Amino acid sequence: MRKITSVVLVMLSLLFFSANIEDSNKAKSTNPPLSGDLIVFHAGSLSVPMKEITTAFKKENPSVNIMMEAAGSVECARKITELKKPCDIMASADYTVIDKLLIPNFADWNLKFASNEMAIVYTDKSKRGKEITKNNWYKIMLDKNVQIGRADPNADPCGYRSVLVSKLAEKHYKQNGLAEQLLKKDENNMRPKETDLLALLETGNVDYIFLYRSVAEQHKLKYLLLPDEINLKNSEFSELYSSVSVEINGKTPTEKITQKGEPMVYGITIPKNAPNQTVALAFLKFMLSKDKGMAILQKLGQPSVVPSATKSYDKLPAELKVFASKPKK
Repeated sequence: MRKITSVVLVMLSLLFFSANIEDSNKAKSTNPPLSGDLIVFHAGSLSVPMKEITTAFKKENPSVNIMMEAAGSVECARKITELKKPCDIMASADYTVIDKLLIPNFADWNLKFASNEMAIVYTDKSKRGKEITKNNWYKIMLDKNVQIGRADPNADPCGYRSVLVSKLAEKHYKQNGLAEQLLKKDENNMRPKETDLLALLETGNVDYIFLYRSVAEQHKLKYLLLPDEINLKNSEFSELYSSVSVEINGKTPTEKITQKGEPMVYGITIPKNAPNQTVALAFLKFMLSKDKGMAILQKLGQPSVVPSATKSYDKLPAELKVFASKPKK
């Protein structure tokens, strides 16, 4: 009797073990490893964090081939809308670029994920660098012996934010005509995106540039923090920021968009025609997770705003709703 019982127990154990293997195999077959190309268009200011995030993602998903293209956020959007380039993920330095240029024809939703602030960035070689303060920076930048640079407002949010900062500075310091003086000075130093200015700065061809604080920190450059009334960082000054605006090119060559000042918030989406939606969703889940992609962004000077309210909450994929919230009515 004992022998029969032992045999039955062994058989039951074998059946249980084989069932577990079968279930495990089924799970693997229903969740195959991620693979294929992932095309990411992103703002120039995200170059350093995106490189680290994609490296970490590939460690978990070695069969995915990630192709990244950095450009001004407006230019990134136009690659999708005008050039019809394939794109799986579009990450913008200004979430409103996605709202205004991609939704509803080219994308359904938009997730806010990080913040930043504008700063005046320079190096040890910059003229009058030892004198500059938050009270005299604009006087030094207007010095005829000093060269300044900024990004193109029609190609890059950093460009139109430089214009907005100049207009807010005019108000804050009560200096009539200051914005026009700053914006007309050294126009030949304007570049398509903010990171293009770094070479000019580091070679000494330009002394000061309008740039994001995070980029300055990532490249170990000196920077001057501006008052909150100017830097487009503090949500408490939203009303003041919105009192200034700039016109930039819209969806067509003849259309213009009025861009008002507002606190700096980055946005991300998956275009409707993304070739690899499955991997794109997996990548966003990785990037927006607090202990993964967002930890990298935080480390590199870009505070997380996840979760944030989005007007397109109802159109978000179910897997991404945890990273957003419904706007208050």
